[in-house]
Amino acid sequence: MNQGRNSLSFSLRPTPARLRISCAAKPETVDKVCEIVRKQLALPNDKPVTGESKFSDLGADSLDTVEIVMGLEEEFGITVEEDNASTISTVDDAAALIDKLCSEKA
Repeated sequence: MNQGRNSLSFSLRPTPARLRISCAAKPETVDKVCEIVRKQLALPNDKPVTGESKFSDLGADSLDTVEIVMGLEEEFGITVEEDNASTISTVDDAAALIDKLCSEKA
């Protein structure tokens, strides 16, 4: 007999950790940066370039990275300061910085 008591049962199950990665940049900016990186590094069409792509993993050295930044500046009509350029290591990093600089410019 329950004798008027509510019986609640809880079971604790471990929940899988979820990692959610989101980029602050607009998808069209990421796509454009991917195109510029592919062009600057002369990558073959079968080599995937995504937002998560690291420039170093794509074969870029420091000079290539400078050339990528210069190409981005030209394409988007922005100026990337040296301290900001040193923080860019992925396509997403570059796209987020571009969107930030473009919004500040507007």
